[in-house]
Amino acid sequence: MRPELELHERIKMRLRLAGSSLADVARELGVAGTTVTSVSQGYRRSRRIEAAIAAKLDVRPRDLWPERYPDGGGGDDRSTLPGALDCIGGGPPSPIFC
Repeated sequence: MRPELELHERIKMRLRLAGSSLADVARELGVAGTTVTSVSQGYRRSRRIEAAIAAKLDVRPRDLWPERYPDGGGGDDRSTLPGALDCIGGGPPSPIFC
């Protein structure tokens, strides 16, 4: 699985654990669900959508997508989620989730 698609699946899982979904983000922003999915999968960029997804997870966009924010910008002062939710899903630990 491409790294961005693995990240996409982890984002969906974390949203479910937080009681939300990519569809909820799309509805709240008034955009198509496919647009939010494309951003989450890395096929498109939208700082607004990235920020909305990150806000649902109470993290900064650059914590989810560090390669998209190489200058360190694109976020607020939110910290990452507690470790209890970060390493769920198996596989090797990811610096984004562990």
